[in-house]
Amino acid sequence: MIPYGKQSINDDDIQAVVDVLKSPMITQGDVVPAFEQAIASYVGVSHVVAVNSATSALHVSCLALGLGLGDFLWTAPNSFVASANVGIYCGASVDFVDIEPSNYIMSVTSLEEKLKKAELDGKLPKIVMPVHFGGQSADMKEIKKLSIIYGFYIVEDASHAIGGDYQDQKVGSCAYSDITVFSFHPVKIITTGEGGCATTNNPNLHERLQLFRSHGVTRSPSMMKTSSPDPWAYDQVELGFNYRITDFQAALGLSQLRRIDGFVKARHRLAKIYQNHLSDLDIILPVQKNYTRSAYHLFPIQVANRKEVFHKLRANNINVNVHYIPIHIQPFWEERGFKFGDFPNSEEYYSRAISIPLYPDLSEKDQDKVISSLKAYVND
Repeated sequence: MIPYGKQSINDDDIQAVVDVLKSPMITQGDVVPAFEQAIASYVGVSHVVAVNSATSALHVSCLALGLGLGDFLWTAPNSFVASANVGIYCGASVDFVDIEPSNYIMSVTSLEEKLKKAELDGKLPKIVMPVHFGGQSADMKEIKKLSIIYGFYIVEDASHAIGGDYQDQKVGSCAYSDITVFSFHPVKIITTGEGGCATTNNPNLHERLQLFRSHGVTRSPSMMKTSSPDPWAYDQVELGFNYRITDFQAALGLSQLRRIDGFVKARHRLAKIYQNHLSDLDIILPVQKNYTRSAYHLFPIQVANRKEVFHKLRANNINVNVHYIPIHIQPFWEERGFKFGDFPNSEEYYSRAISIPLYPDLSEKDQDKVISSLKAYVND
């Protein structure tokens, strides 16, 4: 079976994990801070907080920014449900902004129109969370301009996009946002097994992200409410969570990070082959905007006979997938007042979407099989 996505693990990765497993500290040691510093250096940001999943990173980001009861979080419907769920975790209300038809990412035009109406209604968002779908950044400079006018925070859900670029800067630099979140799930650009992180240039947010990662407990004198000379002293000052990542996961991440540029280069090479060989078929291929260089986590195509093509590819041992069922038409969200027709661009994209295999170790033989199968099935 050819998967749609797959981790690339080599002997160096394995040895890095083994070395930590043989060390005295397999969690809360020195490797997590080293991994955080390596990411910070790579993306050009001041602070990084690594956690056990991107969902946890989104959650602590919203908490650090004070999202709560009576507030609104806006995100894109074309995402995994976690992007919206974290707003509910914080007690906030959630709404969505439709995507651009060309690149399947939050539309700046739709966002501006929605903000104008929300201002009149007194329901402006506290946080806007654009999703860098497939590895390509949203137009963050334009979203930042709107944040200055309407007063919202920005959290980039860049779960797909570590290794990508926006305006000649690495995604994650937070040049146009308060916080950026990455995922290290096995099908993403680099992996720690499960894991994620939040990046920021704000030292106060950095402290709060760390606080919410670990039970709301601190030993930092600047955050403690009590004063004690005792070396065991700590204060719980918030209701936090156990979202820590282990040192052996961070060791895998450190090893993977050394190869990230090669991973992204391989994904671009494979994407170019798809573009060259599928352009003459009745397929809508993903568009890359000139202000961004995608990390190419996904290669989503659109076909008219999606269901038929999907089943034929699966039957031919090509394990394609669909990203994503729009969040707002999930039963949980329909119970909260959303319905089909609310975000037509996301719905139209979903009705035709298939993610075809794309990962660094995809062989020429397997990619040729994907291409020949699509040529056989799409116009069948």
